[in-house]
Amino acid sequence: MRVVFAGTPGFSVPCLTALLKADGIDVVGVVSQPDRKSGRGMKLTPSAVKQAALNAGIDVITPEKLRDNDEALAWLQAKKADILVVVAFGMILPKSWLDAPSISPLNVHASLLPRWRGAAPIERSLLAGDAETGVCIMQMEEGLDTGGIYSFLTLPITDQTTGSELWFKLSPLGAELLIETLPKVAAGLQPQTQIEDGITYAKKITNDERIIDWSKSASETDRLVRCFSPRPGVRCQYRGKWLKLIAGESLSSTHSSPIGSVLGNTEGLDIACAEGTVYRITELQPEGKKAMQVTDFLRGAQLKAGAVLA
Repeated sequence: MRVVFAGTPGFSVPCLTALLKADGIDVVGVVSQPDRKSGRGMKLTPSAVKQAALNAGIDVITPEKLRDNDEALAWLQAKKADILVVVAFGMILPKSWLDAPSISPLNVHASLLPRWRGAAPIERSLLAGDAETGVCIMQMEEGLDTGGIYSFLTLPITDQTTGSELWFKLSPLGAELLIETLPKVAAGLQPQTQIEDGITYAKKITNDERIIDWSKSASETDRLVRCFSPRPGVRCQYRGKWLKLIAGESLSSTHSSPIGSVLGNTEGLDIACAEGTVYRITELQPEGKKAMQVTDFLRGAQLKAGAVLA
């Protein structure tokens, strides 16, 4: 089976690696997003998928767009691919690309469709308090993640699960399911139409969403911290300076204090949240400093009960 692979971030690399190792599969080309500036020096840096493709000696292209791009389409057609495999590519495929391979393109999607169609399924599942998530192998069509489902695997979400843990578990899980499903698709496996009930959309995460809102409950705050810890992190302010929250927990205790106020600082920094709930910060990173335990931070901060975090 001749495969063209489309992907961009590190999440996609295990799928590409699995395809390269699989018997009977020949990865004949890779398409990824263009190099982007990153790091302190803001140097142009290839995507994780592009770098992996180059290391494997695979022909790779990085077009700025696919729609109305005759050169990129000609490249795809010249590969004579049986199938196009897409994993977190980050661009919408035009109809000309969907129709190019002999087998309908498939996508490895990090949710249990139809829940969390769209750009940020991993983050949205954790933020919503879902009890489980997973990966789907789906048939691609012009709609946003609306295609039929070939196969899926589930993964539980606990009260301790972080966004990075989900990322590192779902990525290889998707690769495992992809290699298991591809031969079945080639043999004629038909996808199952997505159910109409339970459709939700995972919109992109904005920077504003990573600023703590103490008017939300402690459990919501806990999910927010876990979702983005340790990077890129979530923030609050104290005396005009940012504090990045690394770790904490929702407590069973209650309060009647103003929202955002410090309730105590013995075992951690206990903050008053909505609905009388309490969130305890145990690890944070002050602006311009390294991450540290709250006990170390409090030695210099003199942050006492009654102080208010914004």
